[in-house]
Amino acid sequence: MAKTMNGLQTALAEASSPSWWQRGRAGRDLASFAEVPEAAEALVGLLLDTADTSVTRKTAEALARVGTVAAVRLIALAVAEADDNHADWMQTGLHDALAGPGGVPDISAICGQLAGDPEAAVRQGAVGILAWTEGCEVM
Repeated sequence: MAKTMNGLQTALAEASSPSWWQRGRAGRDLASFAEVPEAAEALVGLLLDTADTSVTRKTAEALARVGTVAAVRLIALAVAEADDNHADWMQTGLHDALAGPGGVPDISAICGQLAGDPEAAVRQGAVGILAWTEGCEVM
């Protein structure tokens, strides 16, 4: 447990690094902590990274690969706030996860669950993600 908490603290520190590479790695490393409030806040910030959309893409891919309701909920929150450029890169990251090796959970089913979320931004973002997954084939 201590090692896991150390990993969380390290990734949280990297999330605010000036290095795009470290922020991208933080997005990947924090994805499995999507239900932890501190990590969730950092992940939404990484999805909306203003300095480098590579961070956006890598974080979206990592969250989609984790594929929990908490992880996809964070993508939905960010989609609702995103400009078109960031939304495009989140969509690309999601497609990277769906097309990549090693199965990805059913993102469409998770978006269906999020359609009943009490937060309007999550419901709105889930609709956007659902549209992205239509016609996507998992390889």
